[in-house]
Amino acid sequence: MANINETLSKLLEIDGAEAAAVVDHSSGMLLGSAGSGMDMEIAAAGNTEVVRSKLKTIDMLGLNQDIDDILITLTDHYHLIRPMSTDRSLFIYYVLSNSKANLALARRALKSAEENLSI
Repeated sequence: MANINETLSKLLEIDGAEAAAVVDHSSGMLLGSAGSGMDMEIAAAGNTEVVRSKLKTIDMLGLNQDIDDILITLTDHYHLIRPMSTDRSLFIYYVLSNSKANLALARRALKSAEENLSI
Protein backbone atom coordinates (compact mmCIF):
# COMPACT_ATOMS: atom_id res chain seq x y z
CA MET A 1 0.00 0.00 0.00
CA ALA A 2 1.20 3.48 -0.86
CA ASN A 3 0.60 6.79 0.86
CA ILE A 4 -0.84 9.89 -0.83
CA ASN A 5 2.50 11.40 -1.90
CA GLU A 6 3.79 8.12 -3.33
CA THR A 7 0.55 7.53 -5.20
CA LEU A 8 0.43 11.00 -6.72
CA SER A 9 4.12 10.88 -7.69
CA LYS A 10 3.56 7.58 -9.47
CA LEU A 11 0.62 9.01 -11.39
CA LEU A 12 2.80 11.85 -12.63
CA GLU A 13 5.17 9.33 -14.23
CA ILE A 14 2.57 8.56 -16.94
CA ASP A 15 3.18 10.31 -20.29
CA GLY A 16 1.17 13.52 -20.46
CA ALA A 17 0.37 13.66 -16.74
CA GLU A 18 0.37 17.21 -15.42
CA ALA A 19 -1.25 17.14 -11.99
CA ALA A 20 -3.00 14.85 -9.52
CA ALA A 21 -4.73 15.25 -6.19
CA VAL A 22 -6.63 13.40 -3.50
CA VAL A 23 -9.76 15.24 -2.41
CA ASP A 24 -12.39 14.78 0.31
CA HIS A 25 -15.68 15.53 -1.44
CA SER A 26 -17.62 15.76 1.80
CA SER A 27 -15.64 18.92 2.67
CA GLY A 28 -13.99 19.86 -0.65
CA MET A 29 -10.64 19.72 1.14
CA LEU A 30 -7.47 18.91 -0.74
CA LEU A 31 -5.62 16.11 1.10
CA GLY A 32 -2.59 16.10 -1.18
CA SER A 33 -1.50 17.23 -4.62
CA ALA A 34 1.38 16.94 -7.06
CA GLY A 35 2.27 18.49 -10.37
CA SER A 36 1.75 21.97 -11.71
CA GLY A 37 -0.21 24.10 -14.13
CA MET A 38 -3.29 24.91 -12.07
CA ASP A 39 -4.51 25.95 -8.65
CA MET A 40 -5.32 22.56 -7.13
CA GLU A 41 -7.28 24.08 -4.22
CA ILE A 42 -9.74 25.59 -6.71
CA ALA A 43 -9.76 22.38 -8.78
CA ALA A 44 -10.51 20.33 -5.64
CA ALA A 45 -13.42 22.57 -4.67
CA GLY A 46 -14.85 22.69 -8.19
CA ASN A 47 -14.60 18.97 -8.81
CA THR A 48 -16.18 18.30 -5.44
CA GLU A 49 -19.31 19.90 -6.89
CA VAL A 50 -19.08 17.66 -9.97
CA VAL A 51 -18.92 14.52 -7.80
CA ARG A 52 -21.71 15.69 -5.49
CA SER A 53 -23.94 16.50 -8.46
CA LYS A 54 -23.40 13.12 -10.09
CA LEU A 55 -24.02 11.26 -6.82
CA LYS A 56 -27.23 13.24 -6.32
CA THR A 57 -28.37 12.43 -9.86
CA ILE A 58 -27.65 8.72 -9.38
CA ASP A 59 -29.69 8.83 -6.18
CA MET A 60 -32.61 10.71 -7.79
CA LEU A 61 -32.70 8.17 -10.62
CA GLY A 62 -32.81 5.34 -8.11
CA LEU A 63 -29.78 3.68 -9.63
CA ASN A 64 -27.96 1.19 -7.47
CA GLN A 65 -24.61 2.06 -9.06
CA ASP A 66 -21.22 3.41 -8.06
CA ILE A 67 -19.11 5.83 -10.08
CA ASP A 68 -16.03 4.12 -11.54
CA ASP A 69 -14.67 7.35 -12.95
CA ILE A 70 -15.75 10.63 -14.51
CA LEU A 71 -14.03 11.88 -17.66
CA ILE A 72 -14.10 15.55 -18.62
CA THR A 73 -12.49 16.41 -21.94
CA LEU A 74 -11.33 19.95 -22.52
CA THR A 75 -9.63 21.46 -25.56
CA ASP A 76 -6.14 20.52 -24.35
CA HIS A 77 -6.68 18.26 -21.35
CA TYR A 78 -8.34 15.19 -19.95
CA HIS A 79 -9.60 15.52 -16.39
CA LEU A 80 -10.30 12.20 -14.67
CA ILE A 81 -12.09 11.83 -11.34
CA ARG A 82 -12.09 8.46 -9.59
CA PRO A 83 -13.92 7.97 -6.27
CA MET A 84 -12.10 5.62 -3.92
CA SER A 85 -13.78 2.26 -3.49
CA THR A 86 -12.54 1.99 0.10
CA ASP A 87 -13.79 5.44 1.14
CA ARG A 88 -16.44 6.95 -1.12
CA SER A 89 -15.98 10.40 0.47
CA LEU A 90 -12.56 10.61 -1.23
CA PHE A 91 -11.63 10.86 -4.89
CA ILE A 92 -8.48 11.10 -6.97
CA TYR A 93 -8.36 13.92 -9.51
CA TYR A 94 -5.98 13.51 -12.46
CA VAL A 95 -5.08 16.02 -15.19
CA LEU A 96 -3.40 14.97 -18.43
CA SER A 97 -2.43 16.64 -21.69
CA ASN A 98 -4.64 15.10 -24.37
CA SER A 99 -1.91 15.51 -27.00
CA LYS A 100 0.58 13.41 -25.00
CA ALA A 101 -1.45 11.05 -22.86
CA ASN A 102 -2.93 7.69 -23.73
CA LEU A 103 -6.37 7.82 -22.10
CA ALA A 104 -6.71 4.05 -21.73
CA LEU A 105 -3.33 3.78 -19.99
CA ALA A 106 -4.11 6.78 -17.81
CA ARG A 107 -7.41 5.23 -16.68
CA ARG A 108 -5.62 1.96 -15.86
CA ALA A 109 -2.94 3.85 -13.90
CA LEU A 110 -5.64 5.76 -12.01
CA LYS A 111 -7.51 2.56 -11.14
CA SER A 112 -4.29 0.95 -9.93
CA ALA A 113 -3.40 4.05 -7.89
CA GLU A 114 -6.82 4.05 -6.27
CA GLU A 115 -6.57 0.35 -5.40
CA ASN A 116 -3.10 0.74 -3.86
CA LEU A 117 -3.66 3.98 -1.96
CA SER A 118 -3.79 3.68 1.80
CA ILE A 119 -5.16 6.59 3.82
